[in-house]
Amino acid sequence: MKFIVSGGTGFIGRQLVDLLLAQGHYVGVYSRQPGKAARNAVATYLWDPLGVAPPDDSIHDMDAVLHLAGETVAQRWDPASKERIRASRVEGTRRLVDVISRVRHKPRVLVCASAIGFYGDRGNEILDETSAPGKGFLVDVCRAWESEADRAARVGVRVVKIRIGFVLGRNGGALAKLAPIFRLGVGGRLGSGKQWMPWVHAQDVARMFIFAAENEVSGVLNGVAPNPVTNREFTSALASAVHRPAIFPVPGFALRLAAGELGKHMLDSARVIPAAAQRAGFQFSYPDIQPALIEAAG
Repeated sequence: MKFIVSGGTGFIGRQLVDLLLAQGHYVGVYSRQPGKAARNAVATYLWDPLGVAPPDDSIHDMDAVLHLAGETVAQRWDPASKERIRASRVEGTRRLVDVISRVRHKPRVLVCASAIGFYGDRGNEILDETSAPGKGFLVDVCRAWESEADRAARVGVRVVKIRIGFVLGRNGGALAKLAPIFRLGVGGRLGSGKQWMPWVHAQDVARMFIFAAENEVSGVLNGVAPNPVTNREFTSALASAVHRPAIFPVPGFALRLAAGELGKHMLDSARVIPAAAQRAGFQFSYPDIQPALIEAAG
């Protein structure tokens, strides 16, 4: 198949592109810095989701569009950063779908990233792809983001939206800052540690994007492992993976002081399961947290 990938130089995107190439697919990559994306067997196109639409010829004759581009959420929030987070996802997806709508030879499928932020802070409630959205800034962003992706269905393109959880893998993702702290023996739970953390291994979420493109599924897939854990359980598993104790909990008020509004959301609880993905036949390589962390932190 012929794939075009946005966000192809990001943490998940790099693994996705490598996997596509290993499987023998043709791959194009969007980047704000095309030289950064250059590699053998990869076509690169200049595109900034916060700027203009991607070039029409980048999508013409493609079989699948895999859309992951977006401003990082992991930064201190202020009005300017929140607008970049929103615009890069909502307006960027709108521009991409506008091009899909007008090219003559359209892709068969658009697989668009979304996030478990869609569900908000829900305590112990078990959440699957049919669950209602929560409330808050990230919820509003995810709803608008997915709505823009759904516009592609109006021109006959199959649409899949993958709500991604905390991504675990080497050289990036949720462990980029956590693992070094835990290796120093100064890691610990966040707040009470009772909040649920819907996690996924980077290899599995990359495989899920390809699965969604190659199989006749549509709608929402939760990009999370089938066995969510609490923050306390995650902390214990990570400490074990790096062979260090985890005895320094971070109080909730300290998180809010250090990270502002984002710090509050770091204590959100979302017990998300991948019910639709499993019904569709997707098999996780890392369904359990301990083996995933041992591989990712190794």
